[in-house]
Amino acid sequence: MAHHKSALKRVRQTAKRTAHNRSMRADLRTNIKKFRLLQESGNLEQARDAYPNVQKNIDKAVTKGVLHKRTGARYKSRLALSLAKSTSS
Repeated sequence: MAHHKSALKRVRQTAKRTAHNRSMRADLRTNIKKFRLLQESGNLEQARDAYPNVQKNIDKAVTKGVLHKRTGARYKSRLALSLAKSTSS
Protein backbone atom coordinates (compact mmCIF):
# COMPACT_ATOMS: atom_id res chain seq x y z
CA MET A 1 0.00 0.00 0.00
CA ALA A 2 1.19 3.51 -0.78
CA HIS A 3 2.41 5.74 2.01
CA HIS A 4 2.92 9.16 0.40
CA LYS A 5 0.00 11.54 0.04
CA SER A 6 0.48 11.84 -3.71
CA ALA A 7 0.64 8.06 -4.14
CA LEU A 8 -2.56 7.62 -2.11
CA LYS A 9 -4.26 10.20 -4.30
CA ARG A 10 -3.10 8.38 -7.43
CA VAL A 11 -4.57 5.14 -6.09
CA ARG A 12 -7.92 6.87 -5.55
CA GLN A 13 -7.84 8.47 -9.00
CA THR A 14 -6.93 5.23 -10.72
CA ALA A 15 -9.78 3.35 -9.02
CA LYS A 16 -12.25 6.05 -10.02
CA ARG A 17 -11.00 6.19 -13.61
CA THR A 18 -11.00 2.39 -13.92
CA ALA A 19 -14.60 2.19 -12.75
CA HIS A 20 -15.67 4.88 -15.23
CA ASN A 21 -13.85 3.24 -18.13
CA ARG A 22 -15.26 -0.19 -17.27
CA SER A 23 -18.79 1.24 -17.15
CA MET A 24 -18.33 3.01 -20.48
CA ARG A 25 -16.94 -0.12 -22.14
CA ALA A 26 -19.85 -2.19 -20.79
CA ASP A 27 -22.39 0.32 -22.17
CA LEU A 28 -20.65 0.25 -25.53
CA ARG A 29 -20.68 -3.52 -25.69
CA THR A 30 -24.36 -3.58 -24.70
CA ASN A 31 -25.25 -1.14 -27.49
CA ILE A 32 -23.31 -3.16 -30.06
CA LYS A 33 -24.99 -6.36 -28.87
CA LYS A 34 -28.47 -4.79 -29.10
CA PHE A 35 -27.68 -3.57 -32.62
CA ARG A 36 -26.56 -7.06 -33.69
CA LEU A 37 -29.69 -8.60 -32.16
CA LEU A 38 -31.85 -6.17 -34.14
CA GLN A 39 -30.05 -7.23 -37.29
CA GLU A 40 -30.31 -10.94 -36.61
CA SER A 41 -34.00 -10.75 -35.72
CA GLY A 42 -34.73 -9.12 -39.07
CA ASN A 43 -35.66 -5.64 -37.81
CA LEU A 44 -33.57 -3.98 -40.50
CA GLU A 45 -35.41 -0.67 -40.31
CA GLN A 46 -34.81 -0.41 -36.57
CA ALA A 47 -31.20 -1.53 -37.05
CA ARG A 48 -30.68 1.20 -39.66
CA ASP A 49 -32.12 3.74 -37.22
CA ALA A 50 -29.95 2.43 -34.37
CA TYR A 51 -26.66 2.48 -36.28
CA PRO A 52 -25.94 6.24 -35.87
CA ASN A 53 -26.37 5.88 -32.11
CA VAL A 54 -23.95 2.94 -31.99
CA GLN A 55 -21.50 4.88 -34.15
CA LYS A 56 -21.76 7.84 -31.78
CA ASN A 57 -21.05 5.62 -28.77
CA ILE A 58 -17.99 4.12 -30.45
CA ASP A 59 -16.67 7.59 -31.32
CA LYS A 60 -17.24 8.75 -27.76
CA ALA A 61 -15.34 5.75 -26.37
CA VAL A 62 -12.45 6.56 -28.72
CA THR A 63 -12.46 10.20 -27.67
CA LYS A 64 -12.44 9.30 -23.98
CA GLY A 65 -9.59 6.83 -24.46
CA VAL A 66 -11.61 3.72 -23.67
CA LEU A 67 -10.98 2.34 -27.17
CA HIS A 68 -8.04 2.85 -29.51
CA LYS A 69 -8.75 4.90 -32.62
CA ARG A 70 -8.21 1.99 -35.00
CA THR A 71 -10.28 -0.37 -32.87
CA GLY A 72 -13.20 2.06 -33.04
CA ALA A 73 -12.79 2.39 -36.80
CA ARG A 74 -12.73 -1.39 -37.16
CA TYR A 75 -15.91 -1.78 -35.10
CA LYS A 76 -17.75 0.86 -37.12
CA SER A 77 -16.55 -0.60 -40.41
CA ARG A 78 -17.63 -4.13 -39.54
CA LEU A 79 -21.03 -3.01 -38.27
CA ALA A 80 -21.64 -0.86 -41.37
CA LEU A 81 -20.63 -3.73 -43.62
CA SER A 82 -22.92 -6.18 -41.84
CA LEU A 83 -25.78 -3.67 -42.05
CA ALA A 84 -25.19 -3.16 -45.77
CA LYS A 85 -25.09 -6.91 -46.39
CA SER A 86 -28.27 -7.53 -44.44
CA THR A 87 -30.20 -4.75 -46.19
CA SER A 88 -29.07 -5.79 -49.66
CA SER A 89 -30.10 -9.43 -49.29
